[in-house]
Amino acid sequence: MQRPPAVPTVQIDNDQVTVTEWRFPPGGETGWHRHGMNYVVVPQTTGPLLLDTPEGQVTSQLTTGVAYYRPVGIEHNVINPGDTEFVFVEIEIKQAGQPAAGCSH
Repeated sequence: MQRPPAVPTVQIDNDQVTVTEWRFPPGGETGWHRHGMNYVVVPQTTGPLLLDTPEGQVTSQLTTGVAYYRPVGIEHNVINPGDTEFVFVEIEIKQAGQPAAGCSH
């Protein structure tokens, strides 16, 4: 089944961070990817997100305004299992000496 893509909007990209707003339509997904840096997810809406990893799937209920830390390097696909749009801001934290290019989704 083809899922609609999540839509990213890069808001800030500098030597310290890349800040991206992600909008997930119902059933939307990022596609499989791996982050090259540590990051924080801050939901702008409350609801479930499904994290699909090679080890299995985990659905988490995320709360608006709460920061969720995610470590570097986990291969995953993020899916909106709900029936309304889900929005979060992702803050990728660049390490000193790391190239300014963000990860690809």
